Amino acid sequence: MRRPVATVTLAAALLALRGCAAARSAGDPIRLVFDEGDIAGTSTVYGPDGQEPIGFIEYRQKRRGNVLSSVRIAHFRDGSSDEDRAEARVEGTLEALTGRSIVRDADGVAVADVTIDVAGGRVSASWGRDADRQRKEEPVALPKGTYWGPLIYLVLKNFDANAEDGRLVFTTVVPTPQPRVLDLELSRGDPAVLERTGTRLATQRFELGPTVHWAVDPILRRVLPRTTFWVLPGEPPALARFAGPRNYARQEIVIQ
Repeated sequence: MRRPVATVTLAAALLALRGCAAARSAGDPIRLVFDEGDIAGTSTVYGPDGQEPIGFIEYRQKRRGNVLSSVRIAHFRDGSSDEDRAEARVEGTLEALTGRSIVRDADGVAVADVTIDVAGGRVSASWGRDADRQRKEEPVALPKGTYWGPLIYLVLKNFDANAEDGRLVFTTVVPTPQPRVLDLELSRGDPAVLERTGTRLATQRFELGPTVHWAVDPILRRVLPRTTFWVLPGEPPALARFAGPRNYARQEIVIQ
């Protein structure tokens, strides 16, 4: 009678291991459901009240073979700007290759400049001004599922195909102003209705924030500014509104 029990126990263990292997980790590339091509456009940036325009965003995306190149630049009324560039391989999954994030002040000086080389495993950066300028270059083993800037919207766009229990975690590199590698969690919130020039839009809310540990994350969410996306369901879904911090300076903005 012992042999059948041992066989069943072994089979159960193998099934459990198979389930663990199938679970997605933060650094795994997300699966792409929608094809990406050449697009370009602009969006208005508002202050935290969502009423007063304070700048605009220009976005360009090009695809050459299986490589997608995207540039997003936010221009603000005071002369400052935030720029994000990214290249990624789009062949069934979204695999980050290289990119750069630049934060410029009102004088046009790059107060944070981070170059991300996922394929080469290196991050180089400079931040600060004049005599306080600091530089850093070091090898960093970045996973292919590292996303920043415009790549984050592609993660959101393909959320349903990659989320587990309404959550999707990925790795990112952010200027704070020095570069930091951390994990971000994108989670599905409640449905919400947006009022837009006399029209009511039925959207789905998503929250984005850093994740460290289940015991620490609630504290982080209370301390750090909230980042929220309102998405219009569709094939593919479309971003209707964004509200959150502009960059490490934590200036609150609204994009719609």
